[in-house]
Amino acid sequence: MTPMMGPEEYITLLDWRRRVAALYAEVRERAARDPVDAHRVWRAGRDDLFRRHSQSPIPERHRGSYRAVPCFDYDARFAFTAPIRGLRETLCEVETSGGRVTRFVRFGAVDLPIGALDVMWLDAYGGGLFLPFTDTTSGQSTYGGGRYLLDTVKGADLGVRGDDLVLDFNFAYHPSCAHDAKWMCPLAPASNRLGVPVEAGERL
Repeated sequence: MTPMMGPEEYITLLDWRRRVAALYAEVRERAARDPVDAHRVWRAGRDDLFRRHSQSPIPERHRGSYRAVPCFDYDARFAFTAPIRGLRETLCEVETSGGRVTRFVRFGAVDLPIGALDVMWLDAYGGGLFLPFTDTTSGQSTYGGGRYLLDTVKGADLGVRGDDLVLDFNFAYHPSCAHDAKWMCPLAPASNRLGVPVEAGERL
């Protein structure tokens, strides 16, 4: 969630969303052939947005000296695909970094070699699939509130293979509030904690 903004800022936020969606479209296309190359493109694209875009989560005073989003090296052990295991729909109020709650509908789960994660849908107009998580690196080498693997309402969508979701943790990223407390972001619920270190994706 963004802080209060004026009309011009909403237009720049729309541009940010378009650019993120375009980046993920290129990532999906490249990942089918070469996931390591797709990861390189993802990192370079995010670095450019973080340094240059007015809607960057990096505070403006730090953007001029900002070099790159820290990431673990690509590790194929954390790249998975999985079907969604259907669950009875449950309304969930997910805590945010600002002390409020955001409403999601838990409708399924994915079962992975490193653990199971609930899959949620944003309970708002248009909705969007949301898959956050924490792991044993959270609060150590990664943000304590967790990272996002998928957040389709914001364009973070790794696609599907057949009927399976692409769940490549090398593309896991920190919510905006990890970079600046002015942003209010949904945090990973306790049900989405993995009991292993996921040393893939963005790090502190």
